[in-house]
Amino acid sequence: MGRYLLRRFAFLLVSLALASVVLFVLLRMLPGDPANALTAVGATDEQIAAARHSIGSDKPLPEQFAHWIGQLAGGDLGTSFVSSLPVGPEVTARLNVTVPLTLAAFALAVLIAVPAGFVAAYRRRTWYGALLSGVSQLGIAIPVFWLGMILIAVFALNARWLPAGGFPPDGWAQPAEAIRSLTLPVVTIALVMSASLIRYVRSATLDVLGSDHLRTARALGSSFRGAMWRHGLRNASVPVISILGIELASTLLGAVVVESVFALPGLGSLLATGIAQHDYPVIQGVLFVSTFAVLIIGFAADLVQRIIDPRLRGGLSGGTR
Repeated sequence: MGRYLLRRFAFLLVSLALASVVLFVLLRMLPGDPANALTAVGATDEQIAAARHSIGSDKPLPEQFAHWIGQLAGGDLGTSFVSSLPVGPEVTARLNVTVPLTLAAFALAVLIAVPAGFVAAYRRRTWYGALLSGVSQLGIAIPVFWLGMILIAVFALNARWLPAGGFPPDGWAQPAEAIRSLTLPVVTIALVMSASLIRYVRSATLDVLGSDHLRTARALGSSFRGAMWRHGLRNASVPVISILGIELASTLLGAVVVESVFALPGLGSLLATGIAQHDYPVIQGVLFVSTFAVLIIGFAADLVQRIIDPRLRGGLSGGTR
């Protein structure tokens, strides 16, 4: 177990190092000069040069990269070119919106998809089993922003049950209002995510229903419920856990769309603002934190798979069986 965790931790560090290089290089390849966001229209060459010097963009790229890596090593995401404020506290404040949004939507999607996917597989020859499969296929084709606007029109503009967007100025100091503000975004993401998850749960369940070990358990006298609980659930959950990790990571990265639709002050809106202003520290900070979160999610999903599936436990002890 210790050797496996050590290898995974080393892989995490190498991945973060590579991600930091890619982020830095790609940002500097984009057209536009961050100094333009700090100067007025029609600024002279001297004023632009002074702006570049103030933010350090006139220094050689290796020196800029070394400075950024040094900041990351000290837990500092840098300082915004535009606001001159530390990026770290701003990212943390935005995570207070993005993380609850992502986790709540993920939990709701799992609560919908797991029973629906099982019913779609077990009752696949019934009309409601076929209906669940059809609805999941339709849900995959629906863009998340379109569904969000439909929910806004129905539940916010017409019924006036929930706010159409925004977040309380005091954040989670007003928990009831914060929850109301996140309800429609959470439902929007969960419905789209669950449509995809239902397919994977259905497929994994069908594989288990047709497996030899389940038939053997039934032949030895186990009830269907008992056989599924003892043998089927574990085998079906292994591939689903991998998909859950991917879906959770993609939801975190794709929050920019939903946050834009519902005007939420999360990581997505911070990233969009940073891109519009060519604010490299903000863009780098948001993407680095997002990359770190995705790697942690992947590590957690892999670890849970190895704990559940005995066939993978050899990897926990250094690769021996």
